[in-house]
Amino acid sequence: MKHLLSIRDLGRTDIEWILAASEQPHPRLLQDKGVALYFEKPSARTRNSMELATAQLGGHPVYIQKDELGIGTRESVADVVRTLACYHAIIAARVFNHGLLEQMAEVNAAPVLNMLSGTDHPLQALADLLTIRQLLGRLEGAKIAFIGEGNNVSRSLAEACSLVGAKFVGASPPGHGLDGSLTDPYEAVENADIVYTDVWVSMGGEESEERLRAFEPFQVDEALMARAPNAWFLHCLPARRGEEVTAPVIDGPRSAVWRQAENRMHTARGAMLWMLNN
Repeated sequence: MKHLLSIRDLGRTDIEWILAASEQPHPRLLQDKGVALYFEKPSARTRNSMELATAQLGGHPVYIQKDELGIGTRESVADVVRTLACYHAIIAARVFNHGLLEQMAEVNAAPVLNMLSGTDHPLQALADLLTIRQLLGRLEGAKIAFIGEGNNVSRSLAEACSLVGAKFVGASPPGHGLDGSLTDPYEAVENADIVYTDVWVSMGGEESEERLRAFEPFQVDEALMARAPNAWFLHCLPARRGEEVTAPVIDGPRSAVWRQAENRMHTARGAMLWMLNN
């Protein structure tokens, strides 16, 4: 049984398999089967991409809100997972606490897919890799500069880059980055093939004036993009124009954010095929 909780569950061969499957005709491997989509926090892209990917594989997606399950309160984690496994071929969950996903996977009643947790976002990283490969024609040797917080998105992308031979460089305010992050965004984007950013305040995060001031020098604007004249711009969305990115950048000719958003559906399909493929 294959669970996909983080990029660390994959090797390079697995990633290459998923990316290839994402661009090939999709078999109806989920014909007459269900996929449980458990959401502790809402998301436009995650829900739409997962529901459509499930349908494309012949399956039936079932959207489940937090209060409908009472997982860990009204019922134990194990009982909820075993119940969902009676109906569904895959259990996908978008949660705050990554530990909940690990508990669900330990039951081993059905494959568990992480649609986002506080520490990891493997589906976003897979969509990012597919987009980068489509834009550049390669992953090996590509330089990706991530400007902003060292969060679940940047962490998963950094791990994915290390597996496929791409170079990941992060630039963050002191105390807000991954290990080894730079504090100068202009240094980070030198010779970059991809410039990537995310919102300064994630869903449920604290939006303080102090935090916004710390991140102001890390806005991706036209001056920053000029230091990487051949780079494409990516953003996992939702975006706040005027904060982490300016409108001329995200809405400009070097932005590939809508291709990136569409690829969430294709790589979700590829990831589920990988989980079901024995």
